[in-house]
Amino acid sequence: MDAYENLCTRRSIRNYNDQEVSDEVLEKIVYAGQCAPTGRNRQNTGFVVIKNKEMIDKLSKMNAEILHTDSDPFFGAKAVIVVLVDTKEGSTYEYDGALAMGNLMNAAHALGVSSCWIHRAREMFDSKEGRELLNQWGFSETYAGIGNCILGYSEQEVSMCKRTSKVVWVK
Repeated sequence: MDAYENLCTRRSIRNYNDQEVSDEVLEKIVYAGQCAPTGRNRQNTGFVVIKNKEMIDKLSKMNAEILHTDSDPFFGAKAVIVVLVDTKEGSTYEYDGALAMGNLMNAAHALGVSSCWIHRAREMFDSKEGRELLNQWGFSETYAGIGNCILGYSEQEVSMCKRTSKVVWVK
């Protein structure tokens, strides 16, 4: 798939089958995230790749509590990549993390993997339980959650982009 087609056909998927995403494919997806541009080339992003069902369930529960729901905000995804960014590295950390999330989702689509950005990572990792996880994973207190990239394979049909954004040309 060429890059332009990939960008125009990627959609957020919230319905996953039982097929596992291989480590090899996840490594490629994470590498694309690492290749995302960062302000002043600080390379201040961090990634936690999770395939462990118990940990995915724990993160989903934390996210659901913030959302005040009993449903699974990770939609049964088989893998999650948590994007974190070191906040002490300047004022662009949120944008750096957003670009990394975009690269993850576009790389996943190019490799035939469905994805969706699940928000509330900041609140998750600002909590006591979240800070304990960051510490367990080797991240300092200066790291903030940017997003949870859920990954898996979907059976659903993907609709085309509606292109409803406002566009103004100034010539």
